[in-house]
Amino acid sequence: VQLQASGGGSVQPGGSLRLSCAASGRTYAIGWFRQAPGKEREFVASINWNGANTYYADSVKGRFTISRDNAKNTVYLEMNSLKPEDTAVYYCGMGWGPNMAGYSFWGQGTLVTVSS
Repeated sequence: VQLQASGGGSVQPGGSLRLSCAASGRTYAIGWFRQAPGKEREFVASINWNGANTYYADSVKGRFTISRDNAKNTVYLEMNSLKPEDTAVYYCGMGWGPNMAGYSFWGQGTLVTVSS
């Protein structure tokens, strides 16, 4: 299994970014986590294998949307109304739910910086 995260960048507060996680092989449940400097990795959102079920951290509900295109083996994280506290390295992993123990493979991270 290989996961490739991309789409990070620098944006002003209130802006938007879309992250992508391209997966090899079969279709899996995928989750996004993030890790800010000096902090532990925290859950952001996850989506099941067919997109029928999603799960969000309270801190991003209403601002972030996770979706997938299985024809492209890609999971997306649309991030709107970004805040400085969203600044972090974002990682995608194969698994479901808010606990890292539920994930077995990780992609490399992509850096998101929200700053004026």
